[in-house]
Amino acid sequence: MKFTLSWLKDHLDTTATLEEIGEALTDLGLEVEEISNPADALKDFTLGYVTHAEKHPDADKLRVCKVDTDEGEMQIICGAPNAREGITVVVCKPGMYVPGIDTTIGVGKIRGVDSFGMMASERELELSEEHDGIIELPSGKVGDKFIDWLAENDPAKVDPVIEIAITPNRPDALGVEGIARDLAARGLGTLKQHPVEPVPGTFLCPVEVSIDEDTLDGCPAFAGRVIKGVKNGPSPQWLQDRLRAIGLRPISRLVDVTNFFTFDRNRPLHVFDVDKMSGGLRVHRAEGGETLEALDEKTYALQPGMMVISDANGPESLAGIMGGEETGVTDETVNVFVESAFWDHVQIAMTGRALKINSDARYRFERGVDPLFTADGLELATQMILDLCGGEASEVVLAGALPDHSRAYKLDTDRVQSLVGMDIPADTQRETLTALGFRLDGDMAHVPSWRPDVQGEADLVEEVARVASLTKLEGRPLPRLTQGVPNPVMTPMQRREQAARRMAAALGYNECITYSFIDQASAALFGGGDDATRLENPISSEMSHMRPALLPGLLQAAARNQARGFMDMALFELGPAFHGGEPGEQHTLISGLLVGRTEPKDVHGASRPIDVFDVKADAEAILSAMGAPAKVQILRGAQGWWHPGRHGKICLGPKKVLGVFGELHPKVLNEMGVKGPAMAFTLWPGEIPMPRKTGATRPALALKDLQAVERDFAFVVDADVEALTLVNAASGADKALISDVRVFDEFIGGSLGEGKKSLAVTVRLQPSDKTLTEAEIEAVSAKIVEKVSKATGGSLRG
Repeated sequence: MKFTLSWLKDHLDTTATLEEIGEALTDLGLEVEEISNPADALKDFTLGYVTHAEKHPDADKLRVCKVDTDEGEMQIICGAPNAREGITVVVCKPGMYVPGIDTTIGVGKIRGVDSFGMMASERELELSEEHDGIIELPSGKVGDKFIDWLAENDPAKVDPVIEIAITPNRPDALGVEGIARDLAARGLGTLKQHPVEPVPGTFLCPVEVSIDEDTLDGCPAFAGRVIKGVKNGPSPQWLQDRLRAIGLRPISRLVDVTNFFTFDRNRPLHVFDVDKMSGGLRVHRAEGGETLEALDEKTYALQPGMMVISDANGPESLAGIMGGEETGVTDETVNVFVESAFWDHVQIAMTGRALKINSDARYRFERGVDPLFTADGLELATQMILDLCGGEASEVVLAGALPDHSRAYKLDTDRVQSLVGMDIPADTQRETLTALGFRLDGDMAHVPSWRPDVQGEADLVEEVARVASLTKLEGRPLPRLTQGVPNPVMTPMQRREQAARRMAAALGYNECITYSFIDQASAALFGGGDDATRLENPISSEMSHMRPALLPGLLQAAARNQARGFMDMALFELGPAFHGGEPGEQHTLISGLLVGRTEPKDVHGASRPIDVFDVKADAEAILSAMGAPAKVQILRGAQGWWHPGRHGKICLGPKKVLGVFGELHPKVLNEMGVKGPAMAFTLWPGEIPMPRKTGATRPALALKDLQAVERDFAFVVDADVEALTLVNAASGADKALISDVRVFDEFIGGSLGEGKKSLAVTVRLQPSDKTLTEAEIEAVSAKIVEKVSKATGGSLRG
């Protein structure tokens, strides 16, 4: 949105400087993008008077001029045909920058004669394209500033242009009057009142207008009137200057009037040539297939449902967007129909986007114009056309009725403090809203018709705070809710998750944050992919289901890294997985993945492929960091994506599973595109029992002062018996006395025979109240042999 300073002052009585206006606009939410002040480039130029001019001795077209300036008489060589004695000119002295020719003037010689500056033309000072001669001023004193002369005699040449960015919620600021209203509310002046005087019609309007029933939702009201006997032609200079300043090309008086009110009052209008029309005007929806040659000289094919304005010959205008070439006005136009209508913003936007038309009318209608200004805009345009073009106006015709958008919200002056954090007196709040055009009736604020963005009580608070300036906000610390040391902010589960993250990172894992959505095939590999976790509107086919586990995302990350040459990696993630589609059907997991080797290869041979025991140690360390009990059981029977013989469940009992570790099934790795083997773990933080004591104090260190006893046992068992079964059986012989059971040897073959193996274990006995006697040790040993024999079917090796 562009406008000039003088245009703004037509609506705002102010003494504020250009800089103050720019700062206030940005602070009000109307961000200033650029301020172009022509006076900045002309501030150094002064007036001079040519006292003598003679032909250059070596050039027929050059003249040697003596010019009086504020620094005395100067000799200037000039080639302009109008350079002569007795004229007042604009002098450019040595060292001055001339914008039109992008040159800094210096002292030079032209055909052997010294020249100390130049006399400028309008194009050289970027005032116009005129360059047939130098500037001749009808008045002015030697030494006066040229910008001062322009400000007094031709102010449009030095009128600053302000360009602001308009957010979609502020259509009222697409008119200069709306901008002036905001500045007046801020206190930078007084809003000038421009009462609208209806123009009386002297005859009935010969053009009938109508709106089809199915189009009333898109065009509630369509008004217009005929003005006959107009004389079209170039607009007056003030109007041309104003339009050129904001980047518009003056066309004719009739067209320029409509463009003027588009920017002055945010009221787009259109003018039809009545003599080119056939019959009345009808607002209706296109059937599809009709064509219209618009004013931009392009032909558009209309789609079904688009709103158009037609006469008896067919479509003549794209409703609210652009008029048609067929009924456009020209210099020969004598009789016109001036149209002012209210259009639905959504339907205008849809038509404009479908036809790819960007016009000032569409830009405003799709954001919202003042419905109650429809008739007033027509009256103002009528009066200006009569003033500039003459003619005689008919009575106004109106089809439909203006919509009632009136609404009111309660002004709660105390909400400014709670919503914005500013202390603004209640009287100031009411004065602000009144200045913005709101009508206050007690505590109810009636919203003006030009503010479609105000839709609730909070918007009233926003308006008050915006005008008061949010730069006045002061930072204040939040009040303390309790005295003394505050309670912990993090919940026990959050602290547990934090400990798990830190331990995983300390073990060398890199944390990943993957999408909660995965493809159906990957979800099915890990027990998911059913309809309960399927998304209704996925953003892609690769994100169609909620993840049932964290491992699919980690495996996809590993596959991408392997494809780029990174073969050794340790990844982990902590986040939710989903076992259903309803709220609460989710659980928190922490999963880790090891792929490749333990470390890069070296001369010492320390590097080796990762194995199950690496991931087991990491899982146990993370469980310990989260507060899991030290004594756990390792069982079999995990889900199908684990290798059947190379995994273990970490349990506190058959039904209390804390986690799973092991090698992933080769089929799963093949489906996910990962080059294996790959070791992984998945832990359930929520399954770890909460500590009985919630305090931060640690219990006393309990050390056993009695010597422990270790006994070795070797059992002959079947070759398919798992060592874990034997260890669990030995541990259960006396849970209070046996503190640890370790496998230290396995022997297959020899005298054992086919299908047999020998497993040797060390059992550590730790007494707590007295030293064990030999008889007690032998009794425990007998229990161990009995338990193992019963569980495995084996026997003590002789």
